[in-house]
Amino acid sequence: MTKLRNDTLIRALLRQPTEYTPVWLMRQAGRYLPEYNQTRARAGDFLSLCKNPNFATEVTMQPLARFSLDAAILFSDILTIPDAMGLGLYFAEGEGPRFVRPLREEWEIRSLIVPDPDVHLRYVIDAVSQIRKALNDQVPLIGFSGSPFTLACYMVEGCGGTDFRQVKTMLYQRPDLLHHILDVNAQAVTAYLNAQIEAGAQAVMIFDTWGGALSHSAYLEFSLHYMTQIIAGLKCEHDGARIPNIIFTKGGGLWLEHMVNSKCDAIGLDWTIDISEARRRVNDQVALQGNLDPAVLFASSDTITAEVEKVLSSYGHGAGHVFNLGHGISQFTLPENALALVEAVHTLSRKYHID
Repeated sequence: MTKLRNDTLIRALLRQPTEYTPVWLMRQAGRYLPEYNQTRARAGDFLSLCKNPNFATEVTMQPLARFSLDAAILFSDILTIPDAMGLGLYFAEGEGPRFVRPLREEWEIRSLIVPDPDVHLRYVIDAVSQIRKALNDQVPLIGFSGSPFTLACYMVEGCGGTDFRQVKTMLYQRPDLLHHILDVNAQAVTAYLNAQIEAGAQAVMIFDTWGGALSHSAYLEFSLHYMTQIIAGLKCEHDGARIPNIIFTKGGGLWLEHMVNSKCDAIGLDWTIDISEARRRVNDQVALQGNLDPAVLFASSDTITAEVEKVLSSYGHGAGHVFNLGHGISQFTLPENALALVEAVHTLSRKYHID
């Protein structure tokens, strides 16, 4: 086992003492960076960028060259699993992801099979290995997947940005079919994340982008239940090191106590909940990640610094906080504003880690 030169993120996720609050950004390799746009143009389109390990490695490393981030996150897409299931993922210009063959018929749903990550998602696993080598143990690499419910939303609706009519109709009229999709997805996500861990991911995150669209009981049954199932099946250690996991439900502040019961190591928070209230409710049983409103990065550097201090002060003293945005960084963010955020976190957080 080689030792990370900067293991601050791993220690924070495991609620161990750190000298400062680590920071990384959801979607930190993305369209707000000119160099990313140049690489994407060379790749030809988004999917070609994702499916080429060389390009994926290049864009994963780009934000680390600009900012003193405490982690890299694999460059990929949450919809790689349903694409590997044969649903025909494509990206329409200006419209986001779409599937050629959304799940509408019972026979299609019953025919779903769990893809072998080492075969059907080999390009992702190769990218993880390549990125890990490129990082040279500078900072940890985070692997990720979409949650079973979020994947199901795209698989049934056929695209994003919907009113969830198709998937919610299935939820209430044919819950057996939705549970079948979710069970297959959970098996697929577990195998996928474990393959990423074996290839070199040092922490993993489950993105439940659409879980917050559910009612209280539906969230527990159709979203959290399956994330809990995944966590139970994840490798907790690899190559002599502990592999922490993070779950993130956008709009999930209603269910923090239930999320703790999933046995996750950390919970990601969106910007709608005060982090001090979240810390009180989880009773320091898990680490917390978040939770600056991404729109703050459209403001001045002074405002960014002030808002960073609000989040740090709200969390308070002690271990168990990973600073992040409450959702992905906007493509319209100025890179210098992201720099101001990272520098503010590193500078202002040290006083909260003094014994």
